[in-house]
Amino acid sequence: MHTKTLKLRVRDKHCSELKQQARQVNFVWNYINDLSSRSIRERGVFLSAYDIQKYTNGAAKELGLHSQTVQCVSKEYVTRRKQFKKRQLNWRKSRGVRRSLGWIPVNTGAAKWKNGQIYFNGKHYSVWDSYGLSKYTFRTASFSEDARGRWYFNVVVSIKAEPSKGTSLLGIDLGCKDSATASNGEQLTNGEYRKLQQQLGIAQRARKKQRVKAIHAKIANRRKDNIHKFTRKLVNTSSAIFVGNVSSQAMVKTKLAKSVLDASWGSIKTVLEYKCAHAGIHFEEINEAYSTQTCSCCGTIPTSSPKGRIGLRIRQWTCSDCGTQNHRDINAARNIAAAGHRRLEGGIPVL
Repeated sequence: MHTKTLKLRVRDKHCSELKQQARQVNFVWNYINDLSSRSIRERGVFLSAYDIQKYTNGAAKELGLHSQTVQCVSKEYVTRRKQFKKRQLNWRKSRGVRRSLGWIPVNTGAAKWKNGQIYFNGKHYSVWDSYGLSKYTFRTASFSEDARGRWYFNVVVSIKAEPSKGTSLLGIDLGCKDSATASNGEQLTNGEYRKLQQQLGIAQRARKKQRVKAIHAKIANRRKDNIHKFTRKLVNTSSAIFVGNVSSQAMVKTKLAKSVLDASWGSIKTVLEYKCAHAGIHFEEINEAYSTQTCSCCGTIPTSSPKGRIGLRIRQWTCSDCGTQNHRDINAARNIAAAGHRRLEGGIPVL
């Protein structure tokens, strides 16, 4: 059994009710933030979630929140304080230009599927049920708001994943011209942002804020759809997948920043990792050094291979040693697959 998070859109008629609860969640967060920072400053004591609970008992009823929601806010605050190693976190704002997006945490068992709706905190919420929620048992969940003011119900469920029947071994090369290229020739094209860049610029100059948010959402949705279709096709036909360890954080500091961000390498790796885990497929990041320059046929670095920044424009090249015609990205993906295969064959040495 594996866990999976399902995201469903809540119907707009519940937006006002959810916004009211989100404002109360922000109030609880800010109260805990002030309480924790004062405790550290005055007594040198870092309050735990259990300590904070003593100060918030009975507040849920007064604020119109579920009692477990207040406890979830305390746990989340302590977790983020440890993560960012700060004495005080940012305040959650309910009004103004920099208003925090709505968020309502839901503890395990606090929400359930009842009469074809989500039942939580004594109220029913209608959603577009595209997953058939009646067949799942809810675990932790949350209501969240996006930049356009739309609300979503995110719930963690347990699923029984079927193992992949694929037998092929694949390598994936991440790039800017094509976001990802597999060793079998499958490619994920890049440029969803650039396709709508002109429309986005027109809307920004006209100061149409809602139109700008809608275009950004369309770009993100198209990118997610392409990534899920591409990765699903690979997972269904593979037994092992290896990806190059190119760093997007380092590349965004160069002139290729826009193309790198549009390629969304981090999302590709994340989606591949959890889908491989569900399907029982081996997934690993491989050092891709010299994978572009090395000929995948003879294994040498010929003088004719693309090198340096000048070689970025070379998409196809012929090996001067063996005469093989190589496609730049497919050749790199094959070298990554070969490096991963050697790792599986040799295993990890015992220290």
